[in-house]
Amino acid sequence: MQSTTFSCRFLFQFLSRGVVGPGKPLRAQNALHPVLGWIPVRGYYNSAKPRYAGPGGATHVRVVDLRSDTVTKPGPAMRQAMAEAEVGDDVMGEDPTVNELQEVAADMFGMEAALFVPSGTMSNLIAVMAHCRERDDEIIVGDLSHLHIYEQGGSAQLAGVHSVTVTTLPDGTFNLEQLESKIRHNYPDPHYPRSRLICVENTHNIQGGRVLPLAFLQEVRALADRYGLSVHMDGARVMNAAVAQGVTPSTILQHTDTVSVCLSKGLGAPVGTMLAGSQDFISRALRCRKALGGGMRQAGILAAAGKLSLQCMVGRLEEDHRNAKAFAQALLDCDPNLFAVDIATVETNILRFHLQDPSLSPSEFCARMAQVGEGEEAALGQGIQVLMYPHFGNSVRAVWHLGISPEDTQLAIQKMQFVASQHAEKIRTK
Repeated sequence: MQSTTFSCRFLFQFLSRGVVGPGKPLRAQNALHPVLGWIPVRGYYNSAKPRYAGPGGATHVRVVDLRSDTVTKPGPAMRQAMAEAEVGDDVMGEDPTVNELQEVAADMFGMEAALFVPSGTMSNLIAVMAHCRERDDEIIVGDLSHLHIYEQGGSAQLAGVHSVTVTTLPDGTFNLEQLESKIRHNYPDPHYPRSRLICVENTHNIQGGRVLPLAFLQEVRALADRYGLSVHMDGARVMNAAVAQGVTPSTILQHTDTVSVCLSKGLGAPVGTMLAGSQDFISRALRCRKALGGGMRQAGILAAAGKLSLQCMVGRLEEDHRNAKAFAQALLDCDPNLFAVDIATVETNILRFHLQDPSLSPSEFCARMAQVGEGEEAALGQGIQVLMYPHFGNSVRAVWHLGISPEDTQLAIQKMQFVASQHAEKIRTK
């Protein structure tokens, strides 16, 4: 306990100077930028490696990286915990740090057991495989869910499991009547697959970090119980949801059978996801992890970072939420009135907003935010490069994380206002 307290105190001490690069001066020619002129074709955000796209010549540049909360880097305390971790062979169940992390996670989530997995994509795939053990099984997922959009169709490609989709509503929920209509009621009719699993996502990525209401989860649970289905939550950012709702993670997860929780997003660990559920489920999941190549040996080095994340980094997520809302409010207050955002939907660390002028596309706006424009240093006192992505539905996506301070957020606001004023001036002089 003494070691954990020391690590937490040490971690917070170094948050502002050892965790991630944004906010530090960088040479303009070494900075990263979105590709100019990128046009989404059935795309959700531009994940290509950014390239520099500015006039250059800036002597002092600050970088604010809002592309994703996956860009965080471990600070000194986390690196120390990793370096000092006691390790063993985890495939043999002998890594004490992994075992301790799994116990911490299971207790926090209110589950019987948990499993340390290399990534969220693998964790979701393992969940599908462990729940759906027959070749004719089917899962029900949201049409805009991460599991359906961003994971290469692994449920079908690797697990041989069919998916049927329900419409994802703007708040990340489903229409329950539509959800019920997707459940197969005629098994064992040989014409149809068998419904096995309902998958929900909390918070919802594409819909802008929306938090699923507890009442909705309770209704999904009741529906699943009525038809003998299981419920899996892609809870990559469920800790953000818990902080936003002011409840414990277990309060949310009592309505699910299993959950996948990412350690390497807002919680700041470099690698890893926790998959949790019943002891029987985790026993099956362990076999699936091995088959997928996810059995790591001396993984305690990574688990030490994950343990610190769960024990020390959850409370600070509230700061990310405040910073995201501050930027959203600045978009609304911007003169000229260039942006559209519903402030009530900004619930966690992900912000989606639209541009109201069709002459300025999301890709062009992101490119301008990422380059040091002419006259910028004179106007702002320095060059500011804000990295974000064009996103789903002709929008822009920005994500706050432990590498972005309130000061960085104000820099991003200054840059947004500068880009907006330059665009307005360009329109006036046409």
